[in-house]
Amino acid sequence: MTTEWTAEELRATGYRAVDLVVEHLTRLPGGPVFQPVPPGVVQTFEAEGVPRAGAPVAAVLEEFATRVEPWPFGNGHPRFFGWVNPPPHPLGVFAELLAAAMNPSVAGGNHAAVHVERQVVRWFAELAGFPPDATGLLVSGGSAATLTALAVARHRATPAPAPAPDSVSAPVRPTTATRAGAVGGDHAGAGAGSGGTLYVGVEGHVSIRKAARLLGIGDANVRVVASDGADRMSARALRAAIREDLRAGRAPLAVVATAGTVNTGAVDDIDAIAGVCAEFGVWLHVDAAYGGPAVLLLDGHGEARAGIARADSVGLDPHKWLYAPVGAGLVLLRDPAAARAAFSLVPDYLRTDGDVDGVGGPVWFSEIGFDQTRPFRALKVWMLLKHLGLDGYRARIEHDLAVAARIAERVAAAPELELLAHGLSVVCFRVRADDDTNRRVLRAVQLGGTAFLSGTTVGAAFALRACVVNPRSSPADADTLVAAVRHAWREQTAA
Repeated sequence: MTTEWTAEELRATGYRAVDLVVEHLTRLPGGPVFQPVPPGVVQTFEAEGVPRAGAPVAAVLEEFATRVEPWPFGNGHPRFFGWVNPPPHPLGVFAELLAAAMNPSVAGGNHAAVHVERQVVRWFAELAGFPPDATGLLVSGGSAATLTALAVARHRATPAPAPAPDSVSAPVRPTTATRAGAVGGDHAGAGAGSGGTLYVGVEGHVSIRKAARLLGIGDANVRVVASDGADRMSARALRAAIREDLRAGRAPLAVVATAGTVNTGAVDDIDAIAGVCAEFGVWLHVDAAYGGPAVLLLDGHGEARAGIARADSVGLDPHKWLYAPVGAGLVLLRDPAAARAAFSLVPDYLRTDGDVDGVGGPVWFSEIGFDQTRPFRALKVWMLLKHLGLDGYRARIEHDLAVAARIAERVAAAPELELLAHGLSVVCFRVRADDDTNRRVLRAVQLGGTAFLSGTTVGAAFALRACVVNPRSSPADADTLVAAVRHAWREQTAA
């Protein structure tokens, strides 16, 4: 058995893999947007056991080419308008290859991947208007960003338990966390079930509730704040809710505002919400996973940017509207001491206090987040920012907004269609019929292969939802989508 690949073997495999990438990316626009995996292929996956004997590399790549690549999710296609799933930028694809070749654990240390991630965090912190000493890290996505931020918020709000008199736990260096008496396994669950009240908007992402459950806050302590009539969290209703809770003896924990809801694209009045949070001393987290790039880079969002600059934490997904391959989420934390207090529990052999000239390097990412072994997520984000620059991103996002506006215009001009909501690059509409008919229209479009969109609920009505996050999508693709919906509607009425 040989474990060492020769340069020739590496090169031959790499060339074949690159050919597969090229074939996939260039063939996508000419094929159906989406097609289900055939039942026979699914059955093969389900029935096949663990391989006992290995296969040649060429055979494995060929199996990928015949059994996996032909049935993608569809988000690389220019007429895929479902959810918030953009195509990967080609440079991001190759960045993943380079990061995997290095294969570092980016928990910390004095190696290049750490400094690349620190630079990426600093760039985004500057865009968000955070202070120079703010911290943050790359995570799997917006859900993990929200969980991380709310964990810090709850840790800050939860009183530290008195240390056990006969504790036998390993000693921990005296960081900010230990000086506050806040580090230790017991403290991580100290506020379970009583961690304070969490305030979210009507269109707040489901990941906020998931985080509340994981942190022991619980569904009962998640309070939904009414909208202002434009699908945005109402700052006035938030203030009233917090006052009511304080009078009832309930402690506010955090508010989660949204910069671009995934449902309708609404951007909360974040500056007004920040003012309410400042008034009551409540942690403000901004979920900017989808709309963050548009809000931070484009004109017309000055008030939202001002609110983000006042937040305690922000979550943003470069793998959404910055076209990086998944998963690349980002969480920014204004107070590095609070972040470290929540997560810094490290053994002796990993401790560092900024050994910039030695092996340890700067404060480890594993001290400000949950993961110990961390992939090199930052490389694809770093390379894309280097390649496209902020101006390149602005042009691509503006293009997506224009295509979304085209969809909205075509919907408004069609007598059998009704426009329900249009925010950022999200367009929600429906045929003028009952919900069941709209669901049948959606399914027909999704399986038809010409275009793809998703379903949602706007108010009390089931809606068709298009989200444009693909610079390859064109105005003609927008027209094709609306035409596909109208065609499906005619087929439904004729059946």
